[in-house]
Amino acid sequence: MNAERTAGVRDALDRVEREREQVLAKRRAVRRFERRVRKLAARPERPPSGTVRATACGTTSIPAATRRDAGPGRRRVRELFAETIRPHSVSDVNGSEPLAVTIREEFGPEVATALSPDAGGRFTPAVKEAVVSAATDRQRCLDGMRRALDAEERSLRAALAVLDECENWLGRADATPLSELGFEGLRQRHETLADHREACDRLVRERQRHLDGATRHTAAVEIDHRFLAEYLYEDRATDYPVLTAATRAAGVCADCQRAVRDHLVRRV
Repeated sequence: MNAERTAGVRDALDRVEREREQVLAKRRAVRRFERRVRKLAARPERPPSGTVRATACGTTSIPAATRRDAGPGRRRVRELFAETIRPHSVSDVNGSEPLAVTIREEFGPEVATALSPDAGGRFTPAVKEAVVSAATDRQRCLDGMRRALDAEERSLRAALAVLDECENWLGRADATPLSELGFEGLRQRHETLADHREACDRLVRERQRHLDGATRHTAAVEIDHRFLAEYLYEDRATDYPVLTAATRAAGVCADCQRAVRDHLVRRV
């Protein structure tokens, strides 16, 4: 075994750290968006089109030009979204995704519809509350994602500790050929290989338990660890770097044990 056998795990650790930085940056962007939206003035909806208004001299129809509202408040919310959240949106990787699609991906269809240029109407307290609520929920979701990434990092670092210990021992052991070991030295090497092999097998079981788990970020929503790993490592050589490295390490130990047994048999 050599450093190349753990390269996939180290690469996975780098990937997790980069993803966490992106999540934290988006979380800060959503927070900035929420704070700025909270400062926007909201106004109640105007009376429906075609209604009449009481005046000192009787009643009069509301002119069409007055009834219509171009929705400057909603437009400002879209501008704020484009300035703060859009640059951090995973979906908008090449800048070609329509803003409405990005809003829907981040905040859901209802908020996207309410903020659509075709929606019209004023920026009412209800619309403002819906946007603020969506931004708050998105921050909670990102907090959950960060916690899931923290758990993935802990799992990877624990795996590297086991794999590095095995690798380092094998490197030291290789410095002494089997032919130079006596019977007792061969027996001790065989036992140590068995210990490392068991440690790798135990690592596989622990990693499987981790992947079968989830990180909860609300009472109703969890982030599945296996789904997260597939997302993180989908463009890597394997979706399961720890399982691959640990299985290979166990195989190396098993091969070494067979070689030691061959020498033991010849010494008897």
